[in-house]
Amino acid sequence: MAKRKSKGDVNYSELAGDPIDACKDCKFFINGEACAKVMGAISPEGWCELYAEKEDVKDRNRELGGDEKIREAVLKLAKRVDKAFMDQWERGNDQCDYWDIYNTVLGVKQGYSGNSQIYVPIVKEAIDARKTRFVNQIFPRSQRNVECITSDEKPYHVMALLEHYIRKTKLRTQVMPALMINGDIEGQYNIYVGWSDSERHVVYRTKAKAEIEGEEIENIDPDADDDMETAVVVHQGPTVEVLSDTDVVVVPVFASSVGDALAKGGVVAIKRIWSKERLKQAVDDGEIDEEVGELLEKDIAAYGTGQDGDPKTAKKHIDAAGIMSDKDGEAIVIYEMFARLKVDGERRLCRIYYAGGVEGEERIPSARLNPFWNDKCPLLSAAQNKLSGSFKGASKIAAVDKLQYGANDVVNEGWDSAAYALLPIIMTDPTKNPRTGSMVLNLAAIWETSPNDTKFAQFPPLWKDAFSIVASAKTEIFQVLSVSPAAIAQSTGQKTKRNQAEIANEQQVDILSTADVCTNIEDEILTPLLRWFVDLDHQFREQPITVREYGKMGLAARMEEIPVIESNRRYEFRWFGVEAARNAQAIQMQISAMNVIKGIPPDQYKGYEINLVPVISLLVENAFGSRMAPEIFKNLKSKLSMAPDEENKYLAMGLALPVHELDEDQKHMQEHMQAMENGDPTGAVREHMMLHRFQMEKKMQAQMAQMMQMQRGPGGPLGAGGPPPGGAPRQGAASGPPRGGQGPAGAIHQDRLQDASAAPRR
Repeated sequence: MAKRKSKGDVNYSELAGDPIDACKDCKFFINGEACAKVMGAISPEGWCELYAEKEDVKDRNRELGGDEKIREAVLKLAKRVDKAFMDQWERGNDQCDYWDIYNTVLGVKQGYSGNSQIYVPIVKEAIDARKTRFVNQIFPRSQRNVECITSDEKPYHVMALLEHYIRKTKLRTQVMPALMINGDIEGQYNIYVGWSDSERHVVYRTKAKAEIEGEEIENIDPDADDDMETAVVVHQGPTVEVLSDTDVVVVPVFASSVGDALAKGGVVAIKRIWSKERLKQAVDDGEIDEEVGELLEKDIAAYGTGQDGDPKTAKKHIDAAGIMSDKDGEAIVIYEMFARLKVDGERRLCRIYYAGGVEGEERIPSARLNPFWNDKCPLLSAAQNKLSGSFKGASKIAAVDKLQYGANDVVNEGWDSAAYALLPIIMTDPTKNPRTGSMVLNLAAIWETSPNDTKFAQFPPLWKDAFSIVASAKTEIFQVLSVSPAAIAQSTGQKTKRNQAEIANEQQVDILSTADVCTNIEDEILTPLLRWFVDLDHQFREQPITVREYGKMGLAARMEEIPVIESNRRYEFRWFGVEAARNAQAIQMQISAMNVIKGIPPDQYKGYEINLVPVISLLVENAFGSRMAPEIFKNLKSKLSMAPDEENKYLAMGLALPVHELDEDQKHMQEHMQAMENGDPTGAVREHMMLHRFQMEKKMQAQMAQMMQMQRGPGGPLGAGGPPPGGAPRQGAASGPPRGGQGPAGAIHQDRLQDASAAPRR
């Protein structure tokens, strides 16, 4: 936030108009207007904060590249970034080889060179199985992915908005599958968060209007042509981009996170490939200077997209898709860097675009303060498997690449031998059989030779041994990558039939390994991503938006006004995937625990109260899903409710209004009695008051029934002396079927419940 200026610090020449008397407290001027305390509008602190915010937003768009000190600092950062990319050159080349393994491309690392060109996709099968398992774990079947931790009432409208952004950014179908594959192959998860605005000029039909006596009415003539109108539809929302690890560097390399690297004076850089069209768009959007943009357009042919030896993972993806990639001369490399620079005497996070060039003529298209109000770097990066002392992690394929190469060599050798094994070997004595030229393999062929002089031999079936070696390599690769045979489509596991204990043990270990990976990506990537969605919506969205709120359509006209500085204090959002996808026995234990809690006397928990609403809502949602749950277990606050004075306005117009279950009936009756003094020609007020009386009687009857129920003692629904009607358990007892009855399908016996986080014993 910008520093507050005192009266002596104000540059009067910058003011839009002549200054008037300033506030006596803050001595503040705002574009020719004094503080609001003098104007009599709001408190002076409000004006000061508003002015500071406006100045800070304006300051973020200020170009800093003209400052010589900042230019020198940017050039030093560029040298560090260039060295960092050179330091990970070997890592990038290895990742290109790993992508060839996933894309089933035979490379130069294969030892056998024969006739067959076959690739056994063992690693691809394993990574695809991991991707399917982890993505389904992260996105539960209930389709509820966001959980909010707050001391106040949960902001369901904000949670519904986040769910909308999750669907809009296509996290489930596009982002997360690609991110999980990148994490396994490259050893690092990298995503970039941004915001996009787009417009569509749509045309729609409207009924023609007819003018009668100066008044426009709808033309009812069926032969009349419809009018055509145009409208501009604005699409706003966050964007999530999956980045290749070869295009991302974080300095220092031993930092624990992106924020830690920036706090230690480091730099975060992302390699961008910009085409001519992207350069023109950046100039039009004001991202870079127009003059520098024209120079960069000329530099495209001179510098291209870097050296030929640089690892280019993006080109690997395009080639794997069967698309011819663009030529190097049609784009240019731009480094998008984030670092803390000294601006106006203080360290501020800046975003810098650097395009290189010859010494003394380096191109710096833009150097500005961080454009995002939350003042965070939009890069979310985490290691797939964290290594101590290193920011980036190692690839999962690094441990099995040689096994994959060996399996390819063996299967090609076996395939070549199979070709020989399918053709018989004919041995004959040429001295005794001079007619070898007539010995042709054909139907009903006649060989003019002695049977004793010609014999048939069979090439040894080496392909069987080769396939056995490949199966052993496949088992080892699956074990290293924590892939069970059940996770592979159309697989039945080993040849021998496994017993029930082995299957249960395998499933339990599979749950543990899955939760380990999913918890890591949820805490490091997805939970910070939700916070970014909140911050970006607070900063950029200006249009109302229609979102789906847990099975219903609700209009979120504007997100709740939460200052950015309080968005992580008042509300804490986290991803809800792993918790929602736990096994069924956890829900079963919750039902039993709820009955135990219900039976504890109130004098045993003095100073506390029991609220079972969250437990019941969770159980209903897990049992029936997020679509049916709101219809089964309704929140009364979600129903429409009006103040009594507002109701009087509509009742005076003769409208029939229902009563709300949470209305204060006595207060409403008093307000409506006052409205009756002005008359009730339509009878709407009397009818509404009658509904309030009926509701008061209904509430009183329900209260009396509850009191009688509490006094029933043993045998009643809340009694402790015996089971009540309906088969519900006694207080403190575990829920279960009646004697001789059958429990629900999939229920686990009480004696067999165990901790889901503990590894099973063999």
